[in-house]
Amino acid sequence: MRIWVDADACPNPVKEILYRVAARTGLELVLVANQAIRVPRAPNVRLLQVAHGFDGADKRIVAELAPDDLVITADIPLAAAVVEKGATGLNPRGELYTPENVRDRLAMRNLMDELRGGGLVSGGPKPLDARDRQAFANALDRWVAKRGTR
Repeated sequence: MRIWVDADACPNPVKEILYRVAARTGLELVLVANQAIRVPRAPNVRLLQVAHGFDGADKRIVAELAPDDLVITADIPLAAAVVEKGATGLNPRGELYTPENVRDRLAMRNLMDELRGGGLVSGGPKPLDARDRQAFANALDRWVAKRGTR
């Protein structure tokens, strides 16, 4: 059982929460990125650096993912692939991706992408706030507790 992190875009406060959970539980935490990032020195925390390129980190995560793993990502196409493989996806705001909601989120993401491409919508998600960080920490704790790793 591992926690995978789509680390290139993962907010630092979320990474800090993940480092604390890895230290507390001993779960393996794998941060996948196409650039070097600093990770704490711990036997169960590692950085997996992939080549630059379109979706390189996403492809690596999906290739190595097991059904009892958790993937932290805000990338909806990656979340859909994670759910399709039978694993669990969690975004940095504490929302779980499930078979029931991931297709709707993917459709909404594609619609918003088209609207942004046509200049009809601008901007992206609001910055992560304290409420989001707490929701993430709570959802992560629930996932860990279900697996009896506490």
